[in-house]
Amino acid sequence: MAFVSTAAATPNAPATGSVQFVFSSDAHYGITRPAFRGAKDVDARTVNQALVASINRLATAAFPGDGGIGAGGPVGPVDFFVEGGDVSNREEIVDGKAIETSELTWREFRDDYRKLNLTDRAGGPMQLFVVPGNHEASDAVGFYKPMEPARDPSALIAAYNLMMKPAVPLTAATYHYDRDRIHASRDVGGVHFVFLHVWPDSAGRAWMTQDLQRVPRTTPVVIFTHDQPESDAKHFINPNGAHDINATDMFENLLSDRLADGPATTSGTTIEQTAFEDFVAAHPNIRAYFHGNSNFNQFYDWTGPHGRVALHTFRVDSPMKGAISKDDETKLSFQIATVDVALRTMTVREVFWNAHPDHPALTWGGSTTVALSPRLNPEGAATLSFPGGHR
Repeated sequence: MAFVSTAAATPNAPATGSVQFVFSSDAHYGITRPAFRGAKDVDARTVNQALVASINRLATAAFPGDGGIGAGGPVGPVDFFVEGGDVSNREEIVDGKAIETSELTWREFRDDYRKLNLTDRAGGPMQLFVVPGNHEASDAVGFYKPMEPARDPSALIAAYNLMMKPAVPLTAATYHYDRDRIHASRDVGGVHFVFLHVWPDSAGRAWMTQDLQRVPRTTPVVIFTHDQPESDAKHFINPNGAHDINATDMFENLLSDRLADGPATTSGTTIEQTAFEDFVAAHPNIRAYFHGNSNFNQFYDWTGPHGRVALHTFRVDSPMKGAISKDDETKLSFQIATVDVALRTMTVREVFWNAHPDHPALTWGGSTTVALSPRLNPEGAATLSFPGGHR
């Protein structure tokens, strides 16, 4: 690993420009970290404010000489930032005390992340996008453990108004969980970015079917959502009895589909994954998938239960609940992705933002470069292309 620096180097720059974005997830306002920068039980605001300050250091940073897009050159403009869900922590009552309300945690997130000061390619402010996680979704629909209040959709409503931009902003009186899902897309620099509610369930796939009708099959599609491609069985609708949320079955009823694999939250999600695998196979320009939920840095290809796809997938760390970084703060990280618009390749890099807790510098972690363009085989069937040397 090398320190990110402002030193000049010969850049491996894309020929006709690039699209760049930063990805993080699971901010979990309302809880504390066991330790951070010499202090114990540090609140989420302190940690997330430090993360925001670190992301802002990209403005004067240079990429490492890793052979990826832009290697050795300045990071340059960043078009948008994506928060991958769980802005709030569920409002559970723990040891007789309730976690902060959904309304308060969203306000804290908004106030902290509006201090991101990177600029996009046009010189304007970097945009902020948010997808819902299971925690703010549970705040909206209720949970099988006591919460205070029992339901509070405030964070989801705020995220909906941010992402969907309705002519009349939704309020607690007009919001309906089953109807008002965040299913949105943005076209940036020749790439189609899709933002989905928790996981691409049947409702999300139906929305994408309509959305992708206007997208050329040669245009790369990148999905942001909270859950990993396998999702979690507990996030589906309870397949038992009254299909409700209860402490015996422990389903959370966050997605649009009843779990078809079995009666328990440990039954797996093979049937549900197969439906998503079929969808990706039918849309070969869906090339990348970014998620949080189970948090650590990972670059991998999701192949589906039947091995019929190769979806470039990127799991990201959490500032509060990282599987590794929760116990080792030097492993706290976020990701920056750079898309070569002309070549339709993408380099994703891990950035360690607290590798030296007493030093503000960033440190580069691993990176990977992947193909984003589908191609046709001689029979005219859509397949996936991988340039030599890259997965």
